[in-house]
Amino acid sequence: MKRHNSNTTHPHIVIVGAGFGGLRAARALASAPVRVTLIDRRNYHLFQPLLYQVASAGLTPEEIAYPIRSILRRQRNLTFMLAEVYRVDLKDHQLFTSAGAIPYDYLILAAGSVTNTFGLSSITQHAYGLKDIDEALAIRNHVLSRFELATQQTDPKLRQTMLTFVVVGGGPTGVECAGALAELIRLVLRKDYPDLMLSQARVILLEATDRLLSHLPPDLGQAAQRALRQKGVEVWLGAQVQDYDGQCVKLTDGRALPTQTLIWAAGVQAAELIQNLPVTLGAQKRVRVLPTLQLPGYPRVFVIGDAAYLEDEGGRPLPMMAPVAMQQGEHAARNILHNLQGHPLQPFRYRDLGSMATIGRNQAVAALFGLHLKGWIAWLIWLFVHLMQLVGFRNRLVVLINWAWEYFRYERAARLIYPPPQAHQGIPSTASQPSETPSVASLAAPHIHS
Repeated sequence: MKRHNSNTTHPHIVIVGAGFGGLRAARALASAPVRVTLIDRRNYHLFQPLLYQVASAGLTPEEIAYPIRSILRRQRNLTFMLAEVYRVDLKDHQLFTSAGAIPYDYLILAAGSVTNTFGLSSITQHAYGLKDIDEALAIRNHVLSRFELATQQTDPKLRQTMLTFVVVGGGPTGVECAGALAELIRLVLRKDYPDLMLSQARVILLEATDRLLSHLPPDLGQAAQRALRQKGVEVWLGAQVQDYDGQCVKLTDGRALPTQTLIWAAGVQAAELIQNLPVTLGAQKRVRVLPTLQLPGYPRVFVIGDAAYLEDEGGRPLPMMAPVAMQQGEHAARNILHNLQGHPLQPFRYRDLGSMATIGRNQAVAALFGLHLKGWIAWLIWLFVHLMQLVGFRNRLVVLINWAWEYFRYERAARLIYPPPQAHQGIPSTASQPSETPSVASLAAPHIHS
């Protein structure tokens, strides 16, 4: 992207993170007399809500990611920088990055979140997270490799361990991932592996509380649970993970569950960059921001999205969801312009348009505009909303074609193990397969996209 914002007399606004919030903030500043620098350690905007479909071989990464430079190439006042942000110097108004120090007049931190393992080091070492493309591909490679190795295994107990897939977390990511894995096995892989008794394959969803989808009304959580069980997913409520060694999950109530696959979707926390700020942190290590989204004590710094902790009128923290980040991105940009024009800043008010989650083919739940929807109609709404939110016409078209192909042909197009598993590796635990890159271990690196 050619540098167009060379007018140094204009205020310099730096945005850290090109996720939902950062991208909306950048676009909201397109016609303003400012210089905008958008920084991200990835050169693409990722549609995270569909990552589980990459993990379950339904979509490829290119279908849910879009180059940032292509998205913003027409924005004349913006420069994109591919860099890692290491530290924010709030006193001297500059960022320390892999590309050097970057000064700012105003700063929008949309640094996003990382997987929260709640201090369980064994999860970090052996489990798989689902926050980025490399993690989704690692899950896909690992799951498909379990089936290939199972065809060579003569020990029925080891084969059962290979074909047991555990997902931890009863939120939208966990529910959608478990449903997609069950359908992959039941509708697709049973045709690829006719010699395996795939009736022995298990998908188990573990949730530490007493219900699924706690952000939705109870009746929709119960509907999701029934739909999952109809698709063959075993739902274990009140099941809190204590330990996992790559071969067996141990629960706090003493139960043990042999498995070589644990996908951790049990929670997130603010990115490390945010956690290191010299300010008060709230739940999930998010920064407690002012109602205007400003960082307390630093009026020219705004924090949005998963990184920001802000309560609604009822005293409930705003959820770490894309709609919140998008609305906050636009609001932070407006408040910066208000400040430049000498106008008072406005408090942020979240417009809750509803929430939804899909359980798989023909099944979803949604709370929209006061209505509780479930089943086929909710599924169609989910398809439409997610399709329209994808960036790029080509992405929408390709995803629509893939979804239609999968729906009518009961196929998944992306069943590739790439890179191929190492030869003669036997039956190792997840932590001993470097080609599959156990994903939660990557959490030590700070993420800068929301």
